Amino acid sequence: MKQKFDIVCSTCIPISIDNCNTDLIIPARYLASTTRDPKFFGDAFMHDLRFTAEGQPVSDFVMNQKEYSEAPREGVHQIIVAGQNWGSGSSREHAAWAIAGYGVRVVVSSSFADIHRNNLLNCFVLPVVVSETFQQELFESIAKDPQTKVSVDLPSQTITNVATGHSEQFPINGYKKYCLMNGFDDIDFLLQSKDKIAAYEAH
Repeated sequence: MKQKFDIVCSTCIPISIDNCNTDLIIPARYLASTTRDPKFFGDAFMHDLRFTAEGQPVSDFVMNQKEYSEAPREGVHQIIVAGQNWGSGSSREHAAWAIAGYGVRVVVSSSFADIHRNNLLNCFVLPVVVSETFQQELFESIAKDPQTKVSVDLPSQTITNVATGHSEQFPINGYKKYCLMNGFDDIDFLLQSKDKIAAYEAH
């Protein structure tokens, strides 16, 4: 899942579910698995909304509609435009594993549950907080044209609706921004600073 983050410009999957909790993102029965296979968790992403109890695709769920059914692993739809309060509920990190395993690079919402937002960052998925007005504009643009692209520029901390040209700034913790741009997890960050740590401890 480690990958450097710079600019992502992609079509989007609109999941306009407010208060989408982590049990919807990945059902609890997957938490007992001992694998860390990204595809396993990616296949479980939104599973109980995507499929019936018999394993048949739910035709009217957005991820099964023709315009959005191709997984981000194929290089499209790397951005999810989500409803308000995305990732509420339990703090299970598996929810972030599922989103990353599906191939998503960015989740855009007007608000995130704090723990889930941090879990996303730890999985090299960028949570982008926008105004409700901008969020609604994105939903409207995508509904009008599913090929609408959104550009997310981490260095400048801007998100742009390519269809309208409208942009917003988004906040991000400086440490996490540095890690994302360099493809570092917390251990990588410590290792690249080991000489400074050793010098400090020598005094």
